Amino acid sequence: MNKAIIVTGGAGFIGSNFVNEWLAQSDVQVINLDCLTYAGNMENLSALKEDPRHVFVKGGIGDSALVSRLLNQYQPYAVINFAAESHVDRSIHAPEDFIQTNIVGTFRLLEAARIYWNGLSSEDKANFRFLHVSTDEVYGSLKKDDPAFAETNRYEPNSPYSASKAASDHLVRAYHHTYGLPVLTTNCSNNYGPYHFPEKLIPLIIANALADKGLPVYGDGQQIRDWLYVADHCSGIRCVLEAGRIGETYNIGGWNEMANIDIVHTVCALLDEARPRQDGKSYREQIVFVTDRPGHDRRYAIDASKIEKELGWRPAETFATGIRKTVQWYLANPEWVANVQSGAYRDWVETNYAGRNQ
Repeated sequence: MNKAIIVTGGAGFIGSNFVNEWLAQSDVQVINLDCLTYAGNMENLSALKEDPRHVFVKGGIGDSALVSRLLNQYQPYAVINFAAESHVDRSIHAPEDFIQTNIVGTFRLLEAARIYWNGLSSEDKANFRFLHVSTDEVYGSLKKDDPAFAETNRYEPNSPYSASKAASDHLVRAYHHTYGLPVLTTNCSNNYGPYHFPEKLIPLIIANALADKGLPVYGDGQQIRDWLYVADHCSGIRCVLEAGRIGETYNIGGWNEMANIDIVHTVCALLDEARPRQDGKSYREQIVFVTDRPGHDRRYAIDASKIEKELGWRPAETFATGIRKTVQWYLANPEWVANVQSGAYRDWVETNYAGRNQ
């Protein structure tokens, strides 16, 4: 079997965690394709700087010629597609970027993979996998007492982001049913952990708290999400890659439903313990409720029983253990946080939050 994989979006939050964890456990070479937009960060991969098993290529999944060249040069037995625009707020402000990357880019990646796969030997064709990493947001929003999302739920995306991811999922499915491409799809819940770009809730709260800024909470803060520690997500993806049934979808969740306001309170409590404010007050004092974003889904919840029953996977972390590790990582890595908080990032935060009434 070929001894390489291609990981797209491998300098982003989840992708870089996957690459780091993969190479901590395997000698299979990783060809890491990332176009290094605002969320891609080579510092996430600094531990692999001199590692010959890690080959970084700057470029996007929409570059068909580049993708085809990499496939033919390195002859991978798998493509794991993390590459995506992934922030709902950004999709509201600039939806076209999401259409181009998540839909057009995924199509071009699939087409290049199909052509490459068709040229493989019978044995290599049988071993090849195209694993597409998606989100629970494609399923829409749940009411308080609705059962959690199963893989059979109807797609009902409510934002440009989730609609573009839903479209990409449909393309992956179509390439399996039409062309026979051996695909796997995973739909995950909200990830958190090291290297999370600080526009997302948990790292934003940590960064703002330490900077003595307001901790913005949308609406009433009662939006509920299932939270998945990123290392658990990576282990789930490896499990699906190794043993998942071709053509199937697997939900990967953390079994941790929590309201956003409770997440913020938990982070504040951990910071109160680890890095107390000089005035002795709680970081909760910095919480500000701001106008909700348009079309904000009320609740997501993942039913991850299929991957447990079929493949024996369960998350290793509870939310209590995972969030403690996350806060400790951000406290231990202030330079990483400072380096990603560039002028462009500060401008984005200002654009997104400045117009919201408190």
